[in-house]
Amino acid sequence: MDLKILWTPEVQLLVKLLLAAVFGGVIGFEREYFGKAAGLRTHCLVAVASCLFMEVSTGIFELYKTQVLVDPSRIAAQVVSGIGFLGAGAILRSGVSVKGLTTAASLWAVAAIGLACGVGLYVAAICTTAIVVIILCLFSKLEARITKRVE
Repeated sequence: MDLKILWTPEVQLLVKLLLAAVFGGVIGFEREYFGKAAGLRTHCLVAVASCLFMEVSTGIFELYKTQVLVDPSRIAAQVVSGIGFLGAGAILRSGVSVKGLTTAASLWAVAAIGLACGVGLYVAAICTTAIVVIILCLFSKLEARITKRVE
């Protein structure tokens, strides 16, 4: 059987959305495991929604590129801005300390991963997911050691 028959635009879209969910979920699992404000579901949703926004953006470009000037990067730029509001909701101030900055940053990273999946940059999405997970897991241990030495 010819695999090209099965690789329809609909299947490609489904693969992009599923990959975005998986990559966002990997990062969200780490946040969930440590009881952070935004966990597994939030990270998955941000990645999938960002992927769909990118897919819609490129779809609009393809539909109207011969009729009007359309910039497919405009929706992606708005995702970057919009995710800032969601990230701001994860940041809490408690006295002199601030909590949630890392979770906000991970949401921002997951949005970028979703955008990468939406445009088909799978290697970039995989590499970024791996790097973010390494940062979240290993650097938290490093931070704990640094904090102990300072105290």
